Amino acid sequence: MTLRRTTAILGLTTLAVVATACGSDDTGTTGTTGAGSPGTQASPVSDKCTSAAATFTAATGVDVAGSTAFTKIKSAGKVVVGVKADQPNLGYKDTDGKRCGFDIEMAQLIAAKLGVEPAKIEYKEIPSANRETAIKAGEIDYYVGTYSITDKRKADVSFAGPYFVAGQDLLVRKSDTSITGKETLKGKKVCSVTGSTPIQRVRDEALTEPANISEFKTYSECVSQLIDKQTDAVTTDDAILKGYAAQSPSQLKVVGKTFSTEKYGIGLPLEDKALRDAVNNILAASFTDGTWQKIYDGTLGKSGSPATPPTLERY
Repeated sequence: MTLRRTTAILGLTTLAVVATACGSDDTGTTGTTGAGSPGTQASPVSDKCTSAAATFTAATGVDVAGSTAFTKIKSAGKVVVGVKADQPNLGYKDTDGKRCGFDIEMAQLIAAKLGVEPAKIEYKEIPSANRETAIKAGEIDYYVGTYSITDKRKADVSFAGPYFVAGQDLLVRKSDTSITGKETLKGKKVCSVTGSTPIQRVRDEALTEPANISEFKTYSECVSQLIDKQTDAVTTDDAILKGYAAQSPSQLKVVGKTFSTEKYGIGLPLEDKALRDAVNNILAASFTDGTWQKIYDGTLGKSGSPATPPTLERY
């Protein structure tokens, strides 16, 4: 099965989900995999965005004293948010230009609580390698898109959160009962993005034989291989894998046994502690009032994998 055909199957217009998982960006090229006969075509999945049914109404009388970024937002009457557009049920834009997913709705929630109607959000698709630059230059007001909190990044930007804790996991065919965790990968074919942290972990821990490892430029190519039975598992952050599983729940599933920890945060200007505190307060409220759960259940939760709100790490 070609990538074009699989794209139609998964309902993705352009999937260039590079190795942003586990804090690593894709710098490689398409790899190779073993030969085999094509699999059977899967049932098409709609590309159309659907909402988690959470309601976001702009708050009134909001003020974030001492925040330069908030002053800019209030003056402009809009908020500029950095996002991704190619991660199903996370940060995605469908063929009609509508955006949806867990990250998108978290971005909308934050905007509304800062006093900005979701309709007045200006979305900017920022390549992973340019996130810190975009935040530092004021090109965006905040960033929401599988952005792992690391000490290295904290030298350039600030983080609210985490709002989601991900971990490296495995995406397999729904009918496969032989893969139950990383310890069952011996003799299995494993696919991930070229040069990514997840595939390097597979190598470093000798989770499968070197000949069974295949690498491609995008995760969509790996998913193509999985559906065609040319590989047995796709590995990266479980949040990304849940997005694929949610789009095709009758064919794919996430094993649900993570073997790393990645804390996703809201990227903010480095010195703007006032805004960071305000966003943390927004996240904390969503954790307790059920909003976070509603957003998750209506997006990534459609994969069948449950999750609960994480613990904030204020600083």
